[in-house]
Amino acid sequence: MEISWIEALALVAVGVVSGALNVLAGGGSFLTLPLLIFLGLPPGVANGTNRIAILVQNMGAVWRFRSHGLFDPAWIPLAGGPAVLGAILGTWAAIEIGDETFRRVLAALMVLATLWILWDPLSRRRGSRATVPSGVPHGGRRAAFAAAFFAVGLYGGFVQAGIGFLLAAVATWAGLDLVRGNALKVLVVLLLTPISLAIFAWSGRVEWLVGLPLAAGHLLGALAGVRWTVLKGHVWIKRFLTVTVIAFAIKLWVAP
Repeated sequence: MEISWIEALALVAVGVVSGALNVLAGGGSFLTLPLLIFLGLPPGVANGTNRIAILVQNMGAVWRFRSHGLFDPAWIPLAGGPAVLGAILGTWAAIEIGDETFRRVLAALMVLATLWILWDPLSRRRGSRATVPSGVPHGGRRAAFAAAFFAVGLYGGFVQAGIGFLLAAVATWAGLDLVRGNALKVLVVLLLTPISLAIFAWSGRVEWLVGLPLAAGHLLGALAGVRWTVLKGHVWIKRFLTVTVIAFAIKLWVAP
């Protein structure tokens, strides 16, 4: 699929906003997926193409977080393994369903994301100080976290949009502060995205020429997002994302 330079610029611009949102909190794909669909991509292809930008975004974010020493390598096998396995199954499910079903599922998820944003549990969490654990959980609690990361990977493989909210919730449950929680979030997404993208590409559901300008924007947004604090611009972003998500959800739901 060929795109005009105006469409390419639009993809870069939206990608910057989406990349920053994904690093700071989540939900950026609720902007990019509808944009890709509105540009003419079938919903299933938009779902696959979006993974190009997500991969590049999280490569940049992980690099920046790592330079600040915010990763605990002990979390990688606990979080990464189950998430990748879940992503494989979720991607397979996304390929099997029809475009119209995916469109309706995406619209429903956008409404749920809007409710999450309005509730704003992350801001509630910011009111208290989280204690960073000295290590990963063990025993039964470790199994519970493995199951949680598997479920998140299943969701991420299926749709990707909103996975940041889920990972932030799991990180909060683990007792991580928001800075380390965001670092873990982008690492998990980086681990599961390549296999998901490969499956989508193998099934012919990736438009590389469309995904590359979007990826460029995501990279710029991600690098900026790592530098910003979670609190900076939070109220404005919440309002902007809420209005945009509602508008896109209505459009997707009523589209023929």
